[in-house]
Amino acid sequence: MKRNILLPTDFSKNAWYAILYALELYKTDACNFYLLNVFSGTSNIVDSLINMDPGSELYETAKADAETGLAKVLDMIAFREHKNPKHNFIPITTFNHPLEAIKNIVEEKDIEIIVMGTRGVTNARNVAYGSTALNVMEKVRNCPVIVVPAKAKHNLPKEIVFPTGYKTPFKRRELNYLVEISKTCNAPVRILYVSKADELNNKQLENKKLLEAILQDLTYSFHRLSHIEIPVAINCFVESRDSDMVAFINRKHTFFRSMLTQPLVKDIAYRSTVPILVMHDLRN
Repeated sequence: MKRNILLPTDFSKNAWYAILYALELYKTDACNFYLLNVFSGTSNIVDSLINMDPGSELYETAKADAETGLAKVLDMIAFREHKNPKHNFIPITTFNHPLEAIKNIVEEKDIEIIVMGTRGVTNARNVAYGSTALNVMEKVRNCPVIVVPAKAKHNLPKEIVFPTGYKTPFKRRELNYLVEISKTCNAPVRILYVSKADELNNKQLENKKLLEAILQDLTYSFHRLSHIEIPVAINCFVESRDSDMVAFINRKHTFFRSMLTQPLVKDIAYRSTVPILVMHDLRN
């Protein structure tokens, strides 16, 4: 059975690097790769949605540009040296808001994972994550996403950092992709607890045992950093170990967004060099 993987692209370099990362990660698997470009007629998406009608010159020009762009991406993929005959590429253009388009494709094509870049063509230097990447990480709740920074290494991860506070029980289904990528890449999982208290309470200890049971077939280890801001702790840990991926379970929307955007951490290195695997709390 083929995997169904969504690769959103706005034809930026970052989007292309994310495609290359996905092709490397799933290089031995049978996959349907859905290449999605969401087009609009102007830089203001809301205005475009209001004023562009199918058949209008503005609409048809934008649609043709999107189709030409996807054809170029397919050509670039075809000219790569390493090819897998089990890889199938399906281009999709659609006129919509990017988040809504991605949600629709996830449902319609039974997408199991999204792989995308952190920033698009605007590529603002003081923004680590573009609005589309942030929205997908937070709001596409039924599908995990790997977000690939432009500066990320395109080789497979050799070590995955999994920060956790052990505050809620772990579910095996939530961690499926962490387990799978760890096995595929033979990458140990380093569980990082950033603590304010000296000891774990009974509930945290129980949740830690649940995590051990889920990860029992993997190589993993537990680590702790104390009395330091969580984003700074993650960055220090990743940098010190030269880790290749950070995996999160997104349990709180507001915390997740603030952690990735607050001024305190806007220049933190891991956000610009290490791919992030975002999984979701199945309870919300």
